[in-house]
Amino acid sequence: MSRTLDALVGEALATGTIAGLPDGHFIDGRLVPSQSGAGMESWDPGRGAVFAAFAAGEAADVDAAVDAARRALKGRWRDLRPAERGRILQRAAALIRENAARLAVAESLDSGKRLSEALGDVAGAARCFDYYAGACDKLQGDTMPLGRDHLGMTVHEPVGVAAQIIPWNYPISTAARGLAPALAAGCAVVAKPAEQTPFTALMLAALLDEAGLPDGVCNVVTGTGRAAGAPLVAHPGVDHVTFTGSVATGIGVMQAAAPNVTQVVLELGGKSPVLVFGDCDVESALSGVMEAIYENAGQICSAGSRLVIERGLRDAFLARLVERVERLTLGHGLTNPGMGPVSSAAHLARIDGMVSAAVGRGARLHAGGFVVERPDLGRGWFYAPTIVEPAAGSDAIVQDEVFGPVLAVQTFDTEEEALALANGTPYGLVAGVYTGDFGRAHRLARDIDAGQIYINEYFAGGIEMPFGGNRLSGFGREKGLEGLRSYSRVKSIAARIARPA
Repeated sequence: MSRTLDALVGEALATGTIAGLPDGHFIDGRLVPSQSGAGMESWDPGRGAVFAAFAAGEAADVDAAVDAARRALKGRWRDLRPAERGRILQRAAALIRENAARLAVAESLDSGKRLSEALGDVAGAARCFDYYAGACDKLQGDTMPLGRDHLGMTVHEPVGVAAQIIPWNYPISTAARGLAPALAAGCAVVAKPAEQTPFTALMLAALLDEAGLPDGVCNVVTGTGRAAGAPLVAHPGVDHVTFTGSVATGIGVMQAAAPNVTQVVLELGGKSPVLVFGDCDVESALSGVMEAIYENAGQICSAGSRLVIERGLRDAFLARLVERVERLTLGHGLTNPGMGPVSSAAHLARIDGMVSAAVGRGARLHAGGFVVERPDLGRGWFYAPTIVEPAAGSDAIVQDEVFGPVLAVQTFDTEEEALALANGTPYGLVAGVYTGDFGRAHRLARDIDAGQIYINEYFAGGIEMPFGGNRLSGFGREKGLEGLRSYSRVKSIAARIARPA
């Protein structure tokens, strides 16, 4: 029986860790050490201290995982009826819920995120497996009208071995949204979680094993991107790569996959605008803007990192927003503060450098703009929630992804100007629109170049809604039935059925 949440939190706060975290790769149904014997340390961002160790994988470990996955594709997994695949995924969802406390505490320790956010992510992961469990026997083909003498039809086949490169900001969420549809489609998987946050992917693989997934169908190799991720995406035994991460690394993934003509789905960065019009519900917009940028300390690819606001509402809205920002408390994720730490000392320095450079170019600070160092925060990596108004729309603080709790403010006078500002960066992941004008909301939803539009609620929707970006934000779609189709290939079958003349 899983331990209670309070007991696990108490253990983690008292000792700095929780017992029994996995320390090997999960390959062919069991935990195994790296073939080199090497290991790595994982850091708790809230303390700025090591809390656990794990296996440091290399090409040999990747080879073993891919070999296991390819064998599994030819074994019992291939012969399971889709409905039985669905039952395994349904059992996995139930096991995730049974182990939610342990998964959430591990996630909070590993990533630094608030416990409430981690619990929400775990619940979302379970829902993801629920959703795709129900879709396993719905991935059906079509028939084509070729006339009385011929039969034309299509069938969906699993694409093969699917590699998953999982980022550090949403480890269990991103793992689930890749693993669940890949397994539902009948693929085998090799996942490589970020070296900063390896544990919940390993724990998820163990739960899938407990749910009845055949050995080798789900494998997890831990380690750095250079040592483990690069050989995985370049492996000739991999048929599909789903990558979530930075633009620069995504380009490298495409280049590495190209010699094997491996299909790729890329979910990259964002600089997403939240458009706020004077006729909006102000309370709803204030809450939406706060959540859009300060959840997970702004470390979200789809964060609403640009407030694009109508001039007539600007001053009053900003004054109230600053009040809310200044009331946000900081602390270790397990204490459920208003906002937790950022992921690493290096990332903290990068955020601070970008904000300081913008101020040096003439940007105005409305709130924050500094590294927070307090005795009660120890050596944790904290950045003050920040609102900055750049001197120009071309400024790097508007154009480049900060990936932290930093909101850039831009002002408009007309709907046309709002649209131009919304589309005024190289990214196109999501956008939010707050307005009481139904027609305006849908004109903007039509014309904003982004993969997903939120109207009068940021982060609206769920696993049912396809997610992905345009332009530098990547291509392909995850979640929803579109995500399921990413892991299948269509075969056309045409037959002459007329009797010989």
